[in-house]
Amino acid sequence: MSAVLDLTLYRSGSTEQGTMGWLWGDGVPVCFVMELPWRDNQSNVSCIPAGRYQVSYLPRSASGKYRDVYHVQDVPNRSGILIHSGNFAGDRQMGYQTDSWGCLLPATRFGVLGGQRAGLASRAALRKLHRLTHRKDFNLTIVEA
Repeated sequence: MSAVLDLTLYRSGSTEQGTMGWLWGDGVPVCFVMELPWRDNQSNVSCIPAGRYQVSYLPRSASGKYRDVYHVQDVPNRSGILIHSGNFAGDRQMGYQTDSWGCLLPATRFGVLGGQRAGLASRAALRKLHRLTHRKDFNLTIVEA
């Protein structure tokens, strides 16, 4: 029986254009991550609190909108938090675009699209995460850097 993989997301700070972070596993960088700004863990407008979470692979999300994604479980006062592809994680109330409603968006690098900070090549980053996890469950620890 193999051990469950442990990954760590190091966040670097939060602005109206999103929260940027770096996902690591076994001391090796996996990908970048874009999340919504911190808004006191409010549903659909905030990144989730720092902490340790169990993450499960889902061939298809409960809504059916997303395929080949991960579900971050037992987030306090939240549900439906996924790791899926997307570019933007800005504060909609401040006029920024978002592809995240509290979810984590992997990216191969950070950049700017249409004048907004964005995670780029998200699908490629998600594929890299699949190769690392073999589409199995893993533990995720999120820390504020």
